[in-house]
Amino acid sequence: MKITIVGAGAIGGYFAARLAHSGQDVSVLARGRTLDAIRAHGMRLDSKGKHFAERLEASEKAADLGPQDVVIITVKAPAMPTAAQSIAPLLGAQTTVIPAVNGLPWWYFLEAGGRLGGHRLRSVDPAGATEAAINAARVVGCVVFPACSSIEPGYVKHASGNRVVFGEPRGGTSERVTAIADSFRAAGFGAESSNNIRREIWLKLLGNLCFNPVSALMGCTTDCMIDDPRLHSLFVGAMSEALALGAALDIPVDIKPVDRIAITRKLGAVKTSMLQDVEAGRPLEVEGIVGAAVEAAEAIGQPVPLLSAIYALVRRRADVLGLLPA
Repeated sequence: MKITIVGAGAIGGYFAARLAHSGQDVSVLARGRTLDAIRAHGMRLDSKGKHFAERLEASEKAADLGPQDVVIITVKAPAMPTAAQSIAPLLGAQTTVIPAVNGLPWWYFLEAGGRLGGHRLRSVDPAGATEAAINAARVVGCVVFPACSSIEPGYVKHASGNRVVFGEPRGGTSERVTAIADSFRAAGFGAESSNNIRREIWLKLLGNLCFNPVSALMGCTTDCMIDDPRLHSLFVGAMSEALALGAALDIPVDIKPVDRIAITRKLGAVKTSMLQDVEAGRPLEVEGIVGAAVEAAEAIGQPVPLLSAIYALVRRRADVLGLLPA
């Protein structure tokens, strides 16, 4: 299967290097210093004491790469509308698009039933640009659990985790999801197929809603936040709101907040993606990670006071730092 990775940052670079190392036909859509580095040195990856430097086709123009079987978009949420509009030359009649993003993706309610069925998340796709560029029928949902960071352009360090979950937005199973998961397993990923990918996304969101924005406010890793009794109580309360919101949206997740927090604590000193972005001076994924959940709550009249407060604080923090996307 021909696969193009759009955005060769931490997760995109990790995917590209591992898939290419396993023999998959992988190319990368990148630009600037990242593109120059990949062309000069290959896509470099440090993972579990091993170093990979995979030579693969890379370009800043989608037309140079041509139609693909699978396009995996790994850009941050603020860049998604622009990325979506750039990939048209990669899309053939049967091309599958996999948005591997944090938070709630633009398609989350478009293909769903229930109280918000068909709702466009304006916090992540305000003008509908992504929705217009990528037909929902092309989309396969994805949840990414590995922790990675960019050492420098075109060079990624994989810290922990290799689980990746794929699924159809409407639920159920399909041949294309099975084939994609098989390809990732062949590359050494702990890849799974889910018949309820929206639930898997919400389950991961429980942690992202808390640890990402609070780490951006506090400037510290997950272990020191969780070990603070006051912040621990905040996380329990915020996750309880998110669980209640999910239940109201027919996305039940059967886990207790203290158990979900304990899972992250076992990982040690994790520097969240939002904290990494603060330190690197990159735009923060405020809307995708927090704003979209608050938008959904407001749309159905569900009170989420703690999540709303966290959203207000991190949004203002991003604005003060000049890291709030327009």
